[in-house]
Amino acid sequence: MPWIVGVSGASGTPYAAAVLRALLGAGEAVDLVVSRASRLTLLDETGISFRDAHWQDDLREWLARGADGKPGTFDVDLTGVRYWNAGDLAAGPSSGSYPAKGMLIVPASTACVAGVALGLSKDLLQRTASVMLKERRTLVVAVRETPLNGQTLRHLVALDDAGASVVPASPAFYAGATHIQDLVDFVAGRVLDAAGVEHGLYRRWRGELGGGTTQQ
Repeated sequence: MPWIVGVSGASGTPYAAAVLRALLGAGEAVDLVVSRASRLTLLDETGISFRDAHWQDDLREWLARGADGKPGTFDVDLTGVRYWNAGDLAAGPSSGSYPAKGMLIVPASTACVAGVALGLSKDLLQRTASVMLKERRTLVVAVRETPLNGQTLRHLVALDDAGASVVPASPAFYAGATHIQDLVDFVAGRVLDAAGVEHGLYRRWRGELGGGTTQQ
């Protein structure tokens, strides 16, 4: 069964790329949903225009880039990826009978958070998230916004109450980050931790001060 990865319009497309690379590197199948708003963000952050008709080429170029934007940093096999148009509400993931391990929304905009919390299902990304909640499957929401107002906080509490895991895109520095990719990978790793997917994206805290962290 695949993991469904939803990419919303919040800033933070490198987080999504890191999660996708790690899932594929772990041999996991991935169903990908890219929202309309996220295409604008992707274009702004990477210069890549994500097109339905050429999604494999565009996705390969996107995932090959490091967090610093340099092309060709990573080599990714897309064999395990299936792409769904965000406007296709008849797509497989829109139904609870569609087999899936769960869904990771990374990054999650506040508009996406609100839509899922309120059950709006305005596009396939939101509909799929609602399916995860009603089927009691894993839903991880990596919210990427600051500051957070009261309304968004209430939406996040509602998602937590409904069984979702809320993972703010907040990098930590105890893992010995020396490059921007290290900070991106930390957030991606925490998203995967919440989903129970094994990875080696960051060094874990072992309870020892003075450089006591060790690589997983």
